[in-house]
Amino acid sequence: MIASLLGVLKAGKAYVSLDPTHPPARNSYILEHSEAALILTDTSNINLAAELSQDERPWLNVDELDLSVSDENLGLAIAPETLSAIRYTSGSTGQPKGVKRDHYDMLHHYVTHNINSLHICPDDRIAAGSIVQDVFNALLAGASFYPLDIKKEGLAALSGWMAQEKITIYFSVPSIFRRFVEALTGEQKFPDLRLLAMRGEPVLRTDVDLYKKYFPETCLMVNRLGSSETGTFCQYFIDKQTDIDGKIAPAGYVVADKEIVLLDDNGKEVGPGETDEIAVNSRYVRPGYGRKADLTRSKYLADPQGGDRLTYLTGDLGRLQADGCLEYLGREDSQVKIAGNRIEVSEIENILLSLASIKEAAVAARQERSGEQRLVAYIVPATDPAPTFGELRRSLKARLPAYMIPATFVIVDEIPLTVTGKVDRRALPDPGSARPVLETAYVPPRTPVEKEVARIWAEVLSLDRVGVHDDFFELGGHSLAATRVVSHVINAYQLELPLQSLFQAPTVGEMAAVILQHQTKKLGERELDRILSGVESLSDEEAERRLPQATPAPSSWITAPTKKFSRTSHG
Repeated sequence: MIASLLGVLKAGKAYVSLDPTHPPARNSYILEHSEAALILTDTSNINLAAELSQDERPWLNVDELDLSVSDENLGLAIAPETLSAIRYTSGSTGQPKGVKRDHYDMLHHYVTHNINSLHICPDDRIAAGSIVQDVFNALLAGASFYPLDIKKEGLAALSGWMAQEKITIYFSVPSIFRRFVEALTGEQKFPDLRLLAMRGEPVLRTDVDLYKKYFPETCLMVNRLGSSETGTFCQYFIDKQTDIDGKIAPAGYVVADKEIVLLDDNGKEVGPGETDEIAVNSRYVRPGYGRKADLTRSKYLADPQGGDRLTYLTGDLGRLQADGCLEYLGREDSQVKIAGNRIEVSEIENILLSLASIKEAAVAARQERSGEQRLVAYIVPATDPAPTFGELRRSLKARLPAYMIPATFVIVDEIPLTVTGKVDRRALPDPGSARPVLETAYVPPRTPVEKEVARIWAEVLSLDRVGVHDDFFELGGHSLAATRVVSHVINAYQLELPLQSLFQAPTVGEMAAVILQHQTKKLGERELDRILSGVESLSDEEAERRLPQATPAPSSWITAPTKKFSRTSHG
């Protein structure tokens, strides 16, 4: 993927990233809307590429490139205003919207600013989950880049991996950082780590406390606020002596070449201490949204001084302190952030309303006991009986990525409205912690292991009870919650359990069986190790006589009779 990105840019073309885990309908829309001329893929995704091409758009497998083609540098002169990328985010119309980037803008927002403000240098080893966003920060500064796939690898082994690879900078979303630290015991050391860079969500005071407890004195934490349209526009550095007043850390001070102002509904600037919409002024802000001229005009305003700057209306609410430090106070519209992903809830609502079984729908973000956000959908059914939660989830799964599917569905008689006829999201009822109505009947856990697994699931998913045959993802679980479950199970049973085990055993009963299998295997290895340690000093004849009587271990675990037994002779 990295080689493909560089090849596209060096050829003077623009790239659009497709996620193979997203529904085909969403990827097809992005291809059509962006007017992409070619699909780049690899062998593992070749079937998906062929499906998306529909015999109308060529595709190229980068694993099977013609090696006889010249590898000389193209050496093209590419104008700074040349389109470099289109990044699609959730859109309010029911379809994602594409934010356009050119080379000039990309180099400033995502490279120059990051390299300078974070002092990235060739000695740095950067770990991050976003390849597209972070690879240029590393490679153009001569640093090393270490991609993270949290969904696949989980968080249990992350601390050991970071220490082994001598990671110096770790980019993370605060909600993932919390889950990472949750698995730490305090014995882990990060001697090379110098920076924890947080983005995508507010940093809580409790996050700062975790940083102070588990990371070295030489490590800093930085809270960063930005958007796809502007890049980072303010940041706040935190060390072990920094005190945070209130529940949320400040968003920080404006970065170079940008200006932050707060504007009221009439577009007039408000003073320090007042709350209003955050707007970013900069000559590096570039319009706009691909093939959405009206949206571009509504979000990008001309420089009031008549200069070459543009003002971007972020939709975020904030308050400036007298010294220029910005406090982030959330969104003013229907947009929310879940695990760092920007989501327009109206996109989900539009898809729900397109279903024949639904009369009215509203979606809102609710805070869990852990302090994180979860999506809740409120449904007024058009049919009797009402659609099951499983049916709703399957309908959304066919059109939305996993992070946009609500964790909970609540059936209501009506959607509350304001006096102006808009959805009154504050009046939507609390979804509570009751187990959702599933197509699977509730069966209580029976064995001690099932009871413990059910307890862990209920805690992670903020539910009052979980049944033996309940599916984790039907209960509203997602990949980040899955990492928490696996971490809890590993701590409870001292097992080396891969994250994929939950995806392959998504019910309480199935996961309990996986745990028992691991325990049995572990006990068997301990018993064999005990037996082998007792026969090491014996003659070959005596060892052969005792070992079969002591354990029914497979013969493949035992060395040939002509050799001495040793601890290394079993798997």
